Amino acid sequence: MKAVITLLPGDGIGPEVVAEGVKVLQAVAARFVHTFTLREALIGGCAIDATGEPLPEATVTLCRESDAVLLGAVGGPKWDDPQAKVRPEQGLLGIRKALGLFANLRPVQVHPRLIDASPLRPERLQGVDLIVVRELTGGIYFGEKRRERGPDGEWASDLCIYTEEEIARVARVAAHLARRRRGKLTLVDKANVLETSRLWRSVTTRLIRDEFPDIQFETMLVDACAMHLLRRPTDFDVIVTENMFGDILTDEAAMLAGSMGMLPSASLAGGRLGLYEPIHGSAPDIAGQGKANPLATILSVAMLLRHSLDLVAEAECVEAAVASVIDQGIVTADIAAPGQRAYSTAAVGDAVAAAVTG
Repeated sequence: MKAVITLLPGDGIGPEVVAEGVKVLQAVAARFVHTFTLREALIGGCAIDATGEPLPEATVTLCRESDAVLLGAVGGPKWDDPQAKVRPEQGLLGIRKALGLFANLRPVQVHPRLIDASPLRPERLQGVDLIVVRELTGGIYFGEKRRERGPDGEWASDLCIYTEEEIARVARVAAHLARRRRGKLTLVDKANVLETSRLWRSVTTRLIRDEFPDIQFETMLVDACAMHLLRRPTDFDVIVTENMFGDILTDEAAMLAGSMGMLPSASLAGGRLGLYEPIHGSAPDIAGQGKANPLATILSVAMLLRHSLDLVAEAECVEAAVASVIDQGIVTADIAAPGQRAYSTAAVGDAVAAAVTG
């Protein structure tokens, strides 16, 4: 097949891990006889430096004309001024909004060899296989923001708004996933306090009752979910939740897998186009040192192949290659066992690409 993929390397370790994702894409193209046209665009801090904007219109245009987008990371100390009117993170939020990417899929699986890399007791990690579906274009991150000075000093507000349709469309994505997996869906909210959460609960409960009566459905408060992700993670199958809760919970869930460098994500709009990225940040403290773990980006490539290009066998090949490389102990320092050799970012990418081509 032929496909156009836009690369958004971004800042910090972003260019390093995206480069390894490209190696794997090229290995897949060679083995399965596909043609992937790869083109690069700016986002985040590097875009601010080059154009004054975190998301240039040229980047949005290229992404809209693509079959899929692979993103690295944005941000860093150079642009880390909370008072600044232009910040790298605006590029990330902006591309999600511009492409209508409302459903963020974040799978969490624990490779047996990496159980000791997690701070949790090994017996709690056996068989962990869950996926968080996070609403991505609504809620408090996108609501009106105000900061003013009054007679009693400064005050600030962030508005959180959700509509019934925004909730229903992402809950439907999560329910379809649950139906294809183990048939269990958990809605995470804060319905004992927040009105938006009460809307989430009523809309999702009605949708499951009317359209997905065959799946097991439960609701859970976000604070309880944060606890149970560590106490009994194997009980979860598919979790669906709003934007901010999903952001926080998936960073917590990264500790199940031993490192944020192991967790991929897919941001979908309901059609072919999707944006794929590791959940980790730009890690400026290790940028340029060859220490970054590229496996989350490479696993994001597998999600890209599966969800945007409908290349399931190719996606499974990449996932098997990652598992093989981990089994061989070819890993970066963040997941290497004590006394185990740590490999460079490029060496890990080379090993996965070699495993793909066989």
